[in-house]
Amino acid sequence: MDGPFFKGQEVHHVAQDAREPKRLFAAVGTAWFGSHLYKSENGGRTWQLSENGLNVKRIWHIAPGAADEPGVIWLGADPGALFRSADNGSTWEPVEGLNQHPTRAKWMEGAGGMMVHSIQPLGKGRVIVGISAAGAFRTSDAGRTWQPFNGNVLADFQPAKYPEVGQCVHKLKAHPKHRDALYQQNHCGVYRSRFTAEKWQDISKGLPTRFGFALAVPAAEEKTLFTIPIISGEERYVPEGRLRVARSRDNGKTWELLTKGLPQKNAWDLVLREAMTSDECDPAGVYFGTSTGSLFQTRDAGDSWQLMAGHLPPVYSTSIAVQE
Repeated sequence: MDGPFFKGQEVHHVAQDAREPKRLFAAVGTAWFGSHLYKSENGGRTWQLSENGLNVKRIWHIAPGAADEPGVIWLGADPGALFRSADNGSTWEPVEGLNQHPTRAKWMEGAGGMMVHSIQPLGKGRVIVGISAAGAFRTSDAGRTWQPFNGNVLADFQPAKYPEVGQCVHKLKAHPKHRDALYQQNHCGVYRSRFTAEKWQDISKGLPTRFGFALAVPAAEEKTLFTIPIISGEERYVPEGRLRVARSRDNGKTWELLTKGLPQKNAWDLVLREAMTSDECDPAGVYFGTSTGSLFQTRDAGDSWQLMAGHLPPVYSTSIAVQE
């Protein structure tokens, strides 16, 4: 363990650029000094500001571009804003095709604000984003035009339960190796789809709740995903005070609740949207941090869990990176 870095500040996301493994980005901010983006070119030993062109309430997510997008970095922010850099984060431009989308008047703030918090560059000009509370949007022309992608996704807090936009995506990810395969943990359930599909498939059946934030999609398994059920938007902690990880190995047809090594009594934890991730190992490694400052890991695809670190501040973001 090293650090702490950015002492006393909130770090909403840390991302490694797999094209240049020593390049890292950190979304940092406080209520007093505002939101800032930092970049490191030496694996996190030193950091410099990298925010020329950014003026936002809060930075939520950083996503280095696909392998066929050299120099491109995507960034999501509050209020409902997407930015793009073509020079590895030195300068930034707003993506107006999304930021000024014709449906924007129907977007609304979630509990944490209106945020672009999920960005998945898929290559060949394809990108999909998740916004709270607006839904999922996709582009096939590198961000010039965007289409809502929310078919069959429930919004039980809306007058119309299946609107074109207005759904509250909590986390959206593509499979690391099969990039067309998409998954999301929504305010109203867990869903899967493909980038070219017309709608999403509800795969929540078998889970103790439909609500949650966390999502992990390991690279080593083609049809496996993990989430952590939370009671509801009003009761934001795990059911029954038992910290359980839900795993499906058949694309959400069936689920099992994993408990070995996790506290099963008086564990009133919350796991936030950036706080769960997975690696490229086989068997898969999965990692998550809790609102009570515990960091857990599995190295056997969830069969057993170990405490990596405890007594941390609340964990907002968990990232895994390989460096030589």
